[in-house]
Amino acid sequence: MTIDIMLPFWGDPALLRQTVESVRAQNDSDWRLTVIDDAYPDPAVAASFARLDDPRIRYLRHDENVGIIENFRESVRLADAEHLVVLGSDDLLLPGYVAAVRAAIARHPDAAVFQPGVRVIDENGAPALPLVDRVKQRLLRPDTRSGDVELTGERLATSLTRGNWLYWPSLVFRTEAIRAHDFRDDLPIVLDLAILLDIAFAGGSLVVIEDQVFAYRRHSASASQKAILDGSRFRDDRRFFLETARRADERGWRTTARAARARLFARLHALTTVPTVLRHGDAEGRRALWAHILR
Repeated sequence: MTIDIMLPFWGDPALLRQTVESVRAQNDSDWRLTVIDDAYPDPAVAASFARLDDPRIRYLRHDENVGIIENFRESVRLADAEHLVVLGSDDLLLPGYVAAVRAAIARHPDAAVFQPGVRVIDENGAPALPLVDRVKQRLLRPDTRSGDVELTGERLATSLTRGNWLYWPSLVFRTEAIRAHDFRDDLPIVLDLAILLDIAFAGGSLVVIEDQVFAYRRHSASASQKAILDGSRFRDDRRFFLETARRADERGWRTTARAARARLFARLHALTTVPTVLRHGDAEGRRALWAHILR
C-alpha cells in the first residue's frame, strides 16, 4: 500500500529541503516522493536532488513555468500508487504521517479522501493558531475523539459548503477518485474546495482521523491574502457558492443549497478582513468585499 507523495514546487528552497527531510524521516518507509519543479530559477535546487541518494525520491523539472494549477494536474497524472498526497513545498509531515494514513486506508478501503489531524505553524515554524484555524479546528471540523468520522453525499457537501475546514496539502486521495475530476482554472484560490465538492457530488466519502501527523505552514503573505486585497477572492467565492447552490438544488440536496446561499463562515471570514482591505486594498477590492458580505 505505497503512498505517492507528489510535491509541486515553487518557492523557498530552504523550506523545500525541510519538507523533503520530513518525508524521509517517516517511521513507515512505504512511500514514494516525486518533486515537480516548476522551473524555479535556482540551479541549486536541481543540484541538491542530484546529490540525494534515495531511490524512493525522483526529481522532475519543467522547462518553463506552467503555474500551480497545471503542476497540480501533473501531480495527479504522474501518480502510480492507489493513493496520493499533493504536498505543499513548505509544509511538514510529522514522523507518523504515512503510518497513520495507511492504517486509516486499511480501515476504510473504499473512501475517496482522508483528513488527518493538523497542527499549524507560522513562517518560522513556530506553533500558531490564528482565528481562521481556531474556527476550522474547533467549530467546523468533526469531532474525532470517539474515532474516525466518515462523511459522504449531502452530509459531506453541506459540511464543506458551510465552511471549508480541510487542509489541502495534508489530504490523502484515492488516486482514481481525484483523477475523475479536473482542477478549475477559473477558481485559483478555491480550486481545492471545488474538486472536493466534485468528489462529494460523485458519491465519494471523506474520512477524518484523530492522529495529528501534519504541520501546515500558515503564511501572512499568501496568494489568498493578495486575492483578498484586489477582491478576486470574494468575487470567485460568490460565484462558486451560487453555482454550488444551483447544483445542490438539481440534486435535491436542500441543506447544501441553503448552506451555499448563506455562506455564513465565508462572510464571517470576509468581515475579519475589513480593516486590512480598507487600509491596503484597492477600490475594486473594497467593492467586492462589501458585495460578498452583504448580498
